[in-house]
Amino acid sequence: MNYALIIAGGSGNRMGQDIPKQFMHIDNCPVIIHTMMAFQKHPNIDGIAVVCLEGWETVLRSYANQFCITKLKWIFPGGQNGQESIHNGIYGLKEQGCGDEDLVLIHDAVRPLVSQDIISSNIAICEKYGYAITGIQCREAILVSEDGFKATKSIPRDTLIRTQTPQTFRLRNLIAAHEEAKKKGITNSVASCTLMAELDNREMHIVPGSEKNVKITTVEDLEIVKSLLHVQKDSWLK
Repeated sequence: MNYALIIAGGSGNRMGQDIPKQFMHIDNCPVIIHTMMAFQKHPNIDGIAVVCLEGWETVLRSYANQFCITKLKWIFPGGQNGQESIHNGIYGLKEQGCGDEDLVLIHDAVRPLVSQDIISSNIAICEKYGYAITGIQCREAILVSEDGFKATKSIPRDTLIRTQTPQTFRLRNLIAAHEEAKKKGITNSVASCTLMAELDNREMHIVPGSEKNVKITTVEDLEIVKSLLHVQKDSWLK
């Protein structure tokens, strides 16, 4: 079985708005519903679980009913940070009877433009190798700065990957990683891929992502996503 675990436990303080960014609307539809629709439509996703910001569970369930997100099975409580939210989600799946070999596609609630191809590739690569991390090759020149104002060093971009989500693992591997993290005192790794790297350099296979798979963090990102939803590819483009 393949499950989408959508992480919506953040309050979105960096956005500076009155409501969490995952519940802001684009074209009269909440961002999180746009995200859930991508997994709802995919034929190989068997169910959706959401790790939700406290106090917004009823709102989420109401929106899911309104927009016919029939694959939504479970809502789990958000944590104090991303690692804790993922922890709550995977242990919630375990408690609900999901199997050790089931695939879990961990995805940011605020990446509403994830494509069907990216979801399919995550499933295929994880089934083959046990891990799948969505990412794209870094195209920009990278500088190192301690204070954000001045820099004296650069990092070669050829080996750098900008990770996105989904990040896909078998449930047993996620549980094992979070158990090991507890023992090692790792409590605030920023993503599942960084947690795996911090533990013991586990090999992680890269799935090609997309520049369209935008994570909404700022108002500018929201505007970009809205524009992408309305753009059509010119017929002359290959």
